[in-house]
Amino acid sequence: QVQLVESGGGLVQAGDSLTLSCAASGRTLSSFAMGWFRQAPGKEREFVAAIRRSVNYIVYADSVKGRFIISRDNAKNMGYLQMRSLKPEDTAVYYCAANRDAGASQQARAYEYWGQGTQVTVSS
Repeated sequence: QVQLVESGGGLVQAGDSLTLSCAASGRTLSSFAMGWFRQAPGKEREFVAAIRRSVNYIVYADSVKGRFIISRDNAKNMGYLQMRSLKPEDTAVYYCAANRDAGASQQARAYEYWGQGTQVTVSS
């Protein structure tokens, strides 16, 4: 098993940048693909970005492409989501997730492990 803890959320203004971190423990993060998802009030959880174990494949949701960057540091057991040019519609609880066998999947059901989430609020 792997435990995931997100941090770095907060209240920012539109146009600002924010970097979320995901700390993994229990197992080596290099054994897992990682994804970031978000859920806004009253909406379903949606895919944001994902990265394979070996960092040789990354995929983004169209809504964040060009603004967000997903990365990982396997040596530190950390994952990151750099967010820039934030918009009010980016407001949501952001979750990091990990899966062993599904690669950089865009489907939430493919991920076995989830963090507790961190709130990102973007004011206009």
